[in-house]
Amino acid sequence: MPRSTVHDIVHRVTEDVVAILHQVIHLPKTPEEMEVVSRGFAGLARHRAFMKAAGAIDGCHIRIKAPSGPDGQCYKNRKLFPSIILQAVCDHQGRFIDTYVGWPGSVHDSRVLRHSPLYRQSAYPPPGHFILADGGYPCLQHPLPLITPYKRVVQGVGAQRFNSQGTLHHRACFWNDEDQVQDHLPESDGGPPHLCTSCHHSMHHPAQHLPQCW
Repeated sequence: MPRSTVHDIVHRVTEDVVAILHQVIHLPKTPEEMEVVSRGFAGLARHRAFMKAAGAIDGCHIRIKAPSGPDGQCYKNRKLFPSIILQAVCDHQGRFIDTYVGWPGSVHDSRVLRHSPLYRQSAYPPPGHFILADGGYPCLQHPLPLITPYKRVVQGVGAQRFNSQGTLHHRACFWNDEDQVQDHLPESDGGPPHLCTSCHHSMHHPAQHLPQCW
């Protein structure tokens, strides 16, 4: 098949996918939808504290052909291949509810987060809820309530389980001593979060910036 034909097909398919994107990838729109997500996380963790969990965030690298010129090196990530970064939030079933893509692979996940609409517009999650993240993100209350594992040296079985237990897409970390984890929590009545969930792949909210090394 001629290269020009392949080029046209790729662009047509991409346009069709983008046209229906918001029907597939979207944040919970009603209190009822939000409750389904929160109850889902609580069910995964088997703990009532997760009734305030509104999603799980992570980033992944989408391999690309590096652009020519001096900006090309900016796309080389820590694994030494060129990429762009996808930040995604998923629900309790691993379905994407928000995505943001386009930053060069050399940029840290926390910087991508700070430039994303999710962070800057503070439109999600609803008051009293929080989003789960891994240690590559900061633990935040504002403008985005974000819960991460402990970064200091941990003591006790509960703390060790919180930081170390994990699998491919979902990492469940349980803790029974609520008094020891209050510094992990946004100001809410939700109780301690004990679940960290990772998610991968898709696209949404393209990053608006020039390709520079950060």
